[in-house]
Amino acid sequence: MRPGLILAAIIVILDQLSKHWVVETLMRPQGVWETPFYTANRIEILPFFDLVMAWNRGVSFGIFNTDGRWNAVALSLLSVGIVIFLLNWMRKASSPLVTLALGGIVGGALGNVIDRVRWGAVADFLDVHVMGYHWPAFNLADSAISIGAVILVLDALFARPSSSKN
Repeated sequence: MRPGLILAAIIVILDQLSKHWVVETLMRPQGVWETPFYTANRIEILPFFDLVMAWNRGVSFGIFNTDGRWNAVALSLLSVGIVIFLLNWMRKASSPLVTLALGGIVGGALGNVIDRVRWGAVADFLDVHVMGYHWPAFNLADSAISIGAVILVLDALFARPSSSKN
């Protein structure tokens, strides 16, 4: 279980450091801090990748993204419940890969819970787009959750069943 917990802690720390940098330094309101590349909370990095400032009060891909009074509280409690379930699963995991995948999901979930408690919404700032089509803005925590989930699915599909002797 230790490697999964260590990975979760690393993800929380890196996620919060990246969000602090973007929210508190990079995306300051216009007039407070400007640089030559600062325009309307969008900084073009590559032709298909920008840094933006988006606040998600909902869940994945902006579902339930409303100004509901209880959104942050309800979603934080739901996330903490899911984290408890995943930690129990991690404790019983038989594969180091599954342990790390669960650690990634736990770290990402906790990073987003911290945002909801701190700001009432999740700070999203990575924007990938191609030919006018945009993937919803996301952050490091979202990436860790997605990668962890993909690893769990691949493990379920392709892992060899362990041989047990009766």
